[in-house]
This record gives sequence, structure tokens and C-alpha cells, in this order.
Amino acid sequence: MNFGVVVFPGSNCDRDCAYVLSEVLGHQAHLIWHQETTLDGIDAVILPGGFSYGDYLRTGAIARFSPIMGAVQQFATKGGMVLGICNGFQILLEVGLLPGAMLRNRELTFICKEVYVKVENASTPFTGRCESGQVLKLPIAHAEGNYYTDPVTLSALKANAQIVFRYCSLEGKVLTDSNPNGSLDNIAGIRNAAGNVMGLMPHPERCAENALGNEDGKVLFLSMVDALKKASGNSTLASV
Repeated sequence: MNFGVVVFPGSNCDRDCAYVLSEVLGHQAHLIWHQETTLDGIDAVILPGGFSYGDYLRTGAIARFSPIMGAVQQFATKGGMVLGICNGFQILLEVGLLPGAMLRNRELTFICKEVYVKVENASTPFTGRCESGQVLKLPIAHAEGNYYTDPVTLSALKANAQIVFRYCSLEGKVLTDSNPNGSLDNIAGIRNAAGNVMGLMPHPERCAENALGNEDGKVLFLSMVDALKKASGNSTLASV
């Protein structure tokens, strides 16, 4: 499988994602500079974490205008799989591929620690190897991860099973105390209505092999590979 990892000025998790995809999982990972305008030969796209354009204006606000984002939008519209991690999630919100917005963390400080998230939807291309209600331990590192949207959109997210991850306790209880940033309804990750685009604030690429002491994040990338293989067998992979 050919994964495309988009690199913006200020990205700092692009190599981490490429390493997991190529060295841990054994697939092709192509670093795509933000000034490119096509995604030829790419089976899935990852927008990695970091500080694109220094987070000026607000996170993701400038990156959404990078030339490559036009191709990413076309790719997603045709059903291509797109994953946004941390800053990548913020960019997906800014470009409108996912609903809602990011606010400053509740305590107005940068947070870098491991958290627990509950898998609310195990029937997505990104969570196919998970079980519903499974708890994953994943690291976060952000200053603007406080997800917010309006009540109507929140109701739609719930009704359509678009909330994929919620911050929780070790036991899987979704509590205020287990919410690190004040995110609405403890939301840590969502998908679009079609199911082919997902964004999450935690970093699965930072915990995808035993050498790091935790490989809970590996299951997300394995799920993507499974979904791509299934789509390839049905000859439905999107391309631009």
C-alpha cells in the first residue's frame, strides 16, 4: 500500500508517521511537500502533527490554503481515506472536511502526557481492529485540542456514530476528570459522515512499537491497511 504523509512548514511528526508505515508495517510511505498539487498513486493520506506555519492566526488556519489541500479535498470527496493527527485534525476542521473547531485548552496551557481514550465506533476504516468500548493509551501534545461545535452538529455526530474516540479513565469511564483539555463531550476523535475521513488529537504514531513501551497506536494503522486491502480487492480505491 502507498501512504502519502503531507509535510507542511512546521510539521514535526511526519517522519514518525512515515517510520511506522514503512519500518514497522512494511508499506510504502511517501513524504508529500505541501506545495505539491497531486496525489498520484497514493492509497491513503495522513496529515501529521506539528505546528504548521507556526500556528500563526490559529492552528491549521494557514495550512488549509496550501496547494496540496485541494488534492486532499478531491481525494476525500472521491472516497479516499484521510487521517488527520493532532495538527492534522485541526487542518481538517479548518478546511471543512470535518465539522467543528478547536479552542485553546481549558487551562490555557500546552499539554504533553499519555491519556486514555475509549473506542466509541469500531466500525470505521481506522478502528476495524478495535473492539467497541476498548480503551487505548495514547499520548497527546497540544495547546488547542479543546474540540467544540454547535448543539445541532453535536447531535448529528452522535446520531451518525461520528464520534470515534472519547477521553476516558483507565476503566473506560467517560468522566470530566479524564478530559485533559475541556473538549466538548470528551471528544478525542471524530469521522466524517461518509466514514473515510477521521481526525484525532492523540498521537498513535508515537506508540506503535514495543521499543516505545506501548503499541496501542499501531492498531489504527493496521486497521487502515486492512481497509485498503479490502477496498483494493473490490477495486474501489480512490485516486487523484
